[in-house]
Amino acid sequence: MHLATQKISIFEKKSLKLTFLGTGTSQGVPVIGCECDICRSADVRDKRLRTAVLIEVHGKNILIDAGPDFRQQMLRENVKRLDAIIFTHEHKDHIGGLDDVRAYNFLNQSPMDIYAEQRVQMALRREYSYVFSDNKYPGVPQLMLHDIDEKAFEVFGIKIIPIRVMHYRLPILGFRIGNLTYITDANYIADEERNKIFGTKHLVINALRKEKHISHYTLDEALEFARSCAPQKTYITHLSHHMGLHEEVNRELPPGVCLAYDGLQIEIT
Repeated sequence: MHLATQKISIFEKKSLKLTFLGTGTSQGVPVIGCECDICRSADVRDKRLRTAVLIEVHGKNILIDAGPDFRQQMLRENVKRLDAIIFTHEHKDHIGGLDDVRAYNFLNQSPMDIYAEQRVQMALRREYSYVFSDNKYPGVPQLMLHDIDEKAFEVFGIKIIPIRVMHYRLPILGFRIGNLTYITDANYIADEERNKIFGTKHLVINALRKEKHISHYTLDEALEFARSCAPQKTYITHLSHHMGLHEEVNRELPPGVCLAYDGLQIEIT
């Protein structure tokens, strides 16, 4: 049995629910001012908020990334409780909605547990300096920062395996939780990191568009990566309007692969 599979064997009989809160790139879809067919599409699957997912496991709600659409996503999915947030990296489309965690501070009557690398924490301190001020304004978000790196860690007893990926020259993190692997904003993943993915049943991987891009996988590159990992099901996320219409692109994909869309929910065992 592969080492990564051994490490997560405690999850084999546990159910995990994944909700795609957003599946769009940094500008979202539609793009402001754009009149292309995708941006004018009436198909709700072509309306994409900034990329984030909600994971429900062991009675806990864990968010991966809190971008500028965080508030809208939480309202749309009627998320009344949020227990922790894990950040992949510090770009604005992944951290820009953190101020709205205040609502969960009030609902939970406790600080929000935040899991992030030291570099990402430094960015949070810069972006939200008022949160970390010695003289805090009443009602600012309450955060409890936890350091993570490339070593496996636990959130409420849930084992999470970080996967180091490259976003152009920026090292960021994907995550494996049981039979789910979630990777966004990648354009290179080393072989030793791929080894952590083998045996996963559900893979979420980014693909910005069909044409080459400096910091994101293309659709063909994402498909090739998925083939190398051999999951049962692959979901493509972090899509730009250049990818094309959801219905048309989805028909072109091989068996076991589909475009994710906002609001899509999947059960993983």
